[in-house]
Formats: sequence, structure tokens, C-alpha cells
Amino acid sequence: MPSDDFKFVISFDDPDFDDEEKDEEVQKLLNQMRDLEDVTTDRVIDPNPPEGNKALGGFLVGMLMTEVNGSNAKKLLGFLGDRLSGKTISLEVEGNGKTLKVSANSRAELEAAIAQAQAFIADPA
Repeated sequence: MPSDDFKFVISFDDPDFDDEEKDEEVQKLLNQMRDLEDVTTDRVIDPNPPEGNKALGGFLVGMLMTEVNGSNAKKLLGFLGDRLSGKTISLEVEGNGKTLKVSANSRAELEAAIAQAQAFIADPA
């Protein structure tokens, strides 16, 4: 991954949601993100699918991965801030050889997590 690219892993962690509801959230966000320019988005493939799983590489429940170049990373965070408000999520951002992990359970926590991610993206060190 070139140093100016960032990988985002979004996990829907609401304890009140069952696996189906978490995956519905992933699917909604996935559909909204497919129209974004210069953003690659997909489900997270399970590296250890259950034995006997007939699907070719099952997906991890409630998780979505996005890759974006540095110039579009802040736009993506703004987009995510609008779409994920009020949802319980974990966000992992990887880039510049570093990783940032943040969680949010409310709009205020999401805003703080987005601000942390923006600062992380802006700091190339």
C-alpha cells in the first residue's frame, strides 16, 4: 500500500443488534459508498471461515473495509461522520506505517473519533 493511501475498517458494534442487523448496516453503508470517487469498499473476508463453509471466503459480520488515497481521506471521514452518527462503531485507520483505533457510541464520541482520524491522516510522521 503506497504511503499516501489509507485503509479504514469500520465495525458495527451495537450490542443490541444481532448479526443480521449488523450486516444490514454494512450493506446500507456499502451501497452508499459505491458511488464515491477513488474509494474502494468491500466486506471484510473472514481469514478463518468455519469448517464446512461452502461459501468462497465468508465475510466477517458487521465489518466493512475501505481504501482511499490521502487526498480523499478527509472527504471520506466527513462522509462517514454524516452516515454513522448515532451508531455504535469501531473505526481502524491504517496509513503511513501507523494504525489508529477508535470507538464511538454516540454522536459526540463519533465526532471526537472523526477528529482523531483527521489528525492521524494529517500527520505523516
